[in-house]
Amino acid sequence: MDTSRVAIARKTMTLFFLVDTSGSMYGEKIGSLNEAVRETIPDLNDLSVSNPDAAIKIAALQFDSDVKWLYPQPIEAEKFQWNDLQADGVTALGGALDELNSKLSKSQFMQEAAGSYAPVIILLSDGGPTDDFDAALERIKKNNWFKHAIKVAIAIGNDADKNVLAQFAGTSEAVFEVHNKAALRAIIKFVSVTSSQVNSKSSGVEDASKQQKVIEQVQDFVDTNNIEDVNLDEFN
Repeated sequence: MDTSRVAIARKTMTLFFLVDTSGSMYGEKIGSLNEAVRETIPDLNDLSVSNPDAAIKIAALQFDSDVKWLYPQPIEAEKFQWNDLQADGVTALGGALDELNSKLSKSQFMQEAAGSYAPVIILLSDGGPTDDFDAALERIKKNNWFKHAIKVAIAIGNDADKNVLAQFAGTSEAVFEVHNKAALRAIIKFVSVTSSQVNSKSSGVEDASKQQKVIEQVQDFVDTNNIEDVNLDEFN
C-alpha cells in the first residue's frame, strides 16, 4: 500500500454560539449580531480548510423564553448557513446551559470518530437570566468538555449582567463589552476566528493556557480598536 496517500483523519473542533434572543435584543442588537455571524462563517471555513489538525464545525443555540438549536447537529463550516434570529421573550440562560450540557458528550455532539478537541463556547447577551442560572451553571461545570472549553462572553450594552457572564466564562477577563453595531460585528468576528484558531491546533498547550492566550489577543484587539468605548453608545 502506498502510505504516502493515506490521509490522516482530522479531529473536529466545534464552535458554539449561545445567543440571547430575548425581547431586549430586538432591533439593532439582534440585527447586528445576525450580520456579524453571517460575515464570520466564510473566515471560519477558510480556517477549517487550511487547518491540518482539525475540521471546524459550528452549532448555535438561541435562548429566550425557550431554548432552540439552529440545527439538530453541529455542521461543517463550509456547509453552515446562518438563519437570522428573531428576538422576543425572557432570558432562559439556565435552560440554555442545561441544554448545552446535555449535548456536550460523546453520545451527542462530541461523537466524532477521529476525536474532538475541546470546544469554543461564545455567549452573547444584553441582560441577565430570568431562570435558575446558578443551579444550571453548577451542573455544567461538572462536564469535562465544558471545563476544558475556551469560553468567552460578549456583553451587549450597559444592561448586560457582567457578573453572570464572568461566572460562565470562569473569569471577568473573558468578558468583553460592546456598545455599538460596529464594535459588536468586529468582536464577534475576531473572537470567533481567534478562539477557533487557538483551540484547533495540536500544540500540547494546556487548555487554561489556550484560554489565556485568547483573552490576551482579544484584549489587545479591543484596546487597539476602542471596542469598549462607552462614548460610542448606540444600544442604551
